[in-house]
Amino acid sequence: MGKLYDRICKMEVYIAAFCFTASCLIIFTAAVFRTLGRPLNWSMDMSLFLFAWSVFLSADAALRAGKLVRVEVLFDSMSPSLRKWVTIGNYLIILAFLVALIYFGIKLSFITRARSFQGIPGFSYTWVTLSIPVGATLQIVTVVIKLRELLTSKPS
Repeated sequence: MGKLYDRICKMEVYIAAFCFTASCLIIFTAAVFRTLGRPLNWSMDMSLFLFAWSVFLSADAALRAGKLVRVEVLFDSMSPSLRKWVTIGNYLIILAFLVALIYFGIKLSFITRARSFQGIPGFSYTWVTLSIPVGATLQIVTVVIKLRELLTSKPS
């Protein structure tokens, strides 16, 4: 199971990087074409789709790597035991938020199923909104793994 999870994590980072890079390239190309008087009608829609997936996949990668923003002044002054319990509390709050994101993300995806992009007829907006519950689900897996590691470790 660990090897599969590692592969999924690596694939997730590559997909996020690809989506972000492609989104930037599409926006740049669209700007050049617009300057030349030949606007690309689909460019903003496609870059929005790619950027949304990049954001939610990258959020899981950042969470997994421990690169989320945190205030260390107060945290570092705590005892190791208290730090552990504050971290557990933070993860539980994050978990509750992610569950809400999944619930409302699925609801939003269902609501937007009939909506299509202006520049890309036939391409449902649901593909953008699905990035919310998918990204949140991946983050829940990460949080559960981190919680399990934290609960089985001794305070340092």
